[in-house]
Amino acid sequence: MSYDIHKLKECLSRVIDPDFQNDIISLSMVENLRVAHSTCYLTLVLTTPACPLKEGFKTDIVREITNVYPELAVEIAFTSRVTTQRSLNQATLGNIKNIVLVSSGKGGVGKSTIACNLAVGLAQKGASVGLLDADIHGPSVPSLMGLEDAKPAMIQEGAKYKMVPVERFGVNVLSMGMLVDPKQPVVFRGPMQASALKQLLLDVEWGNLDYLFIDLPPGTGDIHLSLAQQFPVTGAVVVTTPQKISVADTRKSIEMFLNPQTAIHLLGIIENMSWFTPQEHPDERYYLFGSGGGEELAAEYHLPLLAQVPLIAGMPQRADTGTPAVLNRLPSMSGPFVEMVERVAQRIAIANAQVQAEVKQ
Repeated sequence: MSYDIHKLKECLSRVIDPDFQNDIISLSMVENLRVAHSTCYLTLVLTTPACPLKEGFKTDIVREITNVYPELAVEIAFTSRVTTQRSLNQATLGNIKNIVLVSSGKGGVGKSTIACNLAVGLAQKGASVGLLDADIHGPSVPSLMGLEDAKPAMIQEGAKYKMVPVERFGVNVLSMGMLVDPKQPVVFRGPMQASALKQLLLDVEWGNLDYLFIDLPPGTGDIHLSLAQQFPVTGAVVVTTPQKISVADTRKSIEMFLNPQTAIHLLGIIENMSWFTPQEHPDERYYLFGSGGGEELAAEYHLPLLAQVPLIAGMPQRADTGTPAVLNRLPSMSGPFVEMVERVAQRIAIANAQVQAEVKQ
């Protein structure tokens, strides 16, 4: 029996991507469509390897094709091309598709833990990822990634030397903590912090990256302003705990990004330590730090609440070993972080699509 490729495309045009409110044919997501030996083969191109909609797409595609050709089997290969808001031939960090800031107005909310898990989680999905620890005074990424004794290599490009990030869990990692004695404080004034940050971004051989996550220091200071004004940032995720004092400080961070001087797109809110769960009783929840803080911020600023990450017994101890929770074999431990990674990647793709649509108008 012969099969009409145009008719198959009509079937696929009824499959809608809910993020972009358009069909997968119009979005050019379908490639290599063919039929052989009573099987329809196609490749579905996603905007991120961490797309949370894979299973939904698969179900919809099989349904639409078999409604017309019930005898056909359907084989779908998934691939991805990570999107960006800009042309990659731009001079400033043109080899990096998306620069994403991880911020909070307050210290101690687990922002660095979130940044590490985002980076490692996306690398595990197949993306090329970098992680920059921009906390000049209190870098914690080396400890969280098991890199306390690591030092970046140096390469020479003409008359200039560049640092090579340290690879860990598939992520290119760099931190001021790798460059100084861990016992010595880094005593930098504001302009020196901004200068150090510029070197950590520009004097580095990052390679071609889909995502570079930048773990910001607490507060709303020189580093934040320098990043917003000098570098092509895709967006920021803001981390809080449910506590009122954390919400109050995080609100300042959000207002900083909304300020015309910075004007950074906010991808959403991540609430960390939302509740405590004993490892042996995963259904129990104890709200040690209150509840509702992340939801309050999300509602106030009309932002998505991207994740509520629980504090599970044993998680801090595992973090001290330098292994992010997203790699844990227990679903109760890794599951919330995997969902967080997928939601953040999804919001990045949506933000890129919105910018591209505005450019075309």
